[in-house]
Amino acid sequence: MTPAELKALVRTVPDFPKSGIQFRDITTLIGNGEGFRASVDWLVERVADSGAQAIAGMEARGFIFGAASAAALGMPFIPIRKPGKLPIATIGVDYALEYGADRLEMDPTSVAAGQQVAIVDDLLATGGTACAAAELLRKAGASVPVAAFVIDLPDLGGAKRLEACGVQVRSLMEFEGE
Repeated sequence: MTPAELKALVRTVPDFPKSGIQFRDITTLIGNGEGFRASVDWLVERVADSGAQAIAGMEARGFIFGAASAAALGMPFIPIRKPGKLPIATIGVDYALEYGADRLEMDPTSVAAGQQVAIVDDLLATGGTACAAAELLRKAGASVPVAAFVIDLPDLGGAKRLEACGVQVRSLMEFEGE
């Protein structure tokens, strides 16, 4: 499937979660077997070209695309979790959101020192969560050369922010606006 055909599988829900927001819903993309496979294949190619040795994905939609990409490449998958989800000692980073703060956590033993880890997620908006994930992975000793996304919302500046964090950005499709 072409990128244009894949983009057509993404449902836009107007005024969600608030008025003026055009929510890009990937459930219609992953609900199409051929479209889901083609999206994962695209991500796999971008990660394979990066020299990554593992893939990390952020809870929850990053688990869908990240784990599928890691399995296709025979690589480890590193889940980046919301606070309090792991029953072991974790490391974490706090980060700012548009209206508040949040935290990401992970098992510090899931990466080796110097290991090349690619971030894979469904959507790049402001880049705050992806930058926090890169910071967390680096705190654990990894190197984060690239992040690959199914969707980029370039008007929100996430790609520029992530590149300023030292991570190359690759995205399958873009949507204008929020």
